[in-house]
Amino acid sequence: MNSLLRIPRFALKWGSIRPILPKKIPNFPRFNSSTRSSLTIPTLSPSLLERAQTIQQEHKELSEKLADKYIPDLQVKFDNYTNILSMFGKLETLTQEYIELTEITDDPGLYKEAQEELKSIVIPQIEKLVSELTVKLRPPVKYADKGCIIELRPGVGGNEASLFTGDLLNMYINFASEMNWKYKIISEGKNSSGFINEAILSIDTLGSYDIMRHESGVHRVQRIPETETKGRVHTSTSAVVVLPKLSEGNESSLKDDERVFAPGEVRIDTMRAGGKGGQHVNTTDSAVRLVHIPTGMIVIQQDERSQPLNKAKAFAILRSRLAQKEQEEEILRQKKLRTDQVSSTDRSDKIKTYNYKENRVTDHRINYSMHDLQGVLEGRKLGQLIDTYRFQ
Repeated sequence: MNSLLRIPRFALKWGSIRPILPKKIPNFPRFNSSTRSSLTIPTLSPSLLERAQTIQQEHKELSEKLADKYIPDLQVKFDNYTNILSMFGKLETLTQEYIELTEITDDPGLYKEAQEELKSIVIPQIEKLVSELTVKLRPPVKYADKGCIIELRPGVGGNEASLFTGDLLNMYINFASEMNWKYKIISEGKNSSGFINEAILSIDTLGSYDIMRHESGVHRVQRIPETETKGRVHTSTSAVVVLPKLSEGNESSLKDDERVFAPGEVRIDTMRAGGKGGQHVNTTDSAVRLVHIPTGMIVIQQDERSQPLNKAKAFAILRSRLAQKEQEEEILRQKKLRTDQVSSTDRSDKIKTYNYKENRVTDHRINYSMHDLQGVLEGRKLGQLIDTYRFQ
């Protein structure tokens, strides 16, 4: 029997020009270990399969509408649904391949080959598809298609926490470069000793919020500071908050940003900027402070020499923070156990640990460790680390 030497049927289908769409969303069986094979595969939950069936029906309706008239927004939605259904077609074929290979038990030689094909080809492909479909079929995240604003602040650990905050800022800049994202530093505040006490990074590329929102939380570092003479490991933290970017934060977007708020909802104060900045500092009232009266939220911007530009940046940050606050309140209303954002900078709330001695970065939310600290900090491996959490 030479069935295992053939080109797998699914390989031929995957190479087709047109996507293979299932006639209907199959109810994939939930496989467990059995006498046929000790190798198991993940499956989609009933709720996600139900969502897929809804998508299939909507895909059919969109196809009929687009046959009469081209509508750009509907075409984008149709293409997205086509991609999802194509993935189901691949998954259906792979699942059938899995069933056939697990049924080979009579011939010891063929059984060994079947197990090897399952382990090296079929199951990894199924796992990848199930992970990707799990993400695509989840309810859409609000503002997922937006850019993002990343705020970083030192937590526990004094100057070492400030240094680590700078390391995280560089890590996100490196990652943005790896992803070919447009970014800029909105603000980088330093204390009297020259250490960072706040940094705000803006990523303009649409869709970046859906990826970077998973970085919200307390990040912990364990390392020996350069100033440590006895070789003791110190533990410090930095808090990261990722907000959806709802405005460009420039003078042209300022009028639109101001229209979002009712008259009297935001108090605008101007003042002279402090800190480094050359001859213009303390000579003009270029700094801007916004106070959102209903919530008491305060935003201060003084990095630019132009008051209108500082005002525009401040309004952009205020809108993003209020949007995030609205999301958190919605989560609380739904009685979720935890919010998506950091609640404090205490070590006990950590989501990740960066251990220099062990060359390790651990995501505590999924108990996963990557032993390439430098690769993560340089941005090369950060995407892989984020995806491991996203596709869990």
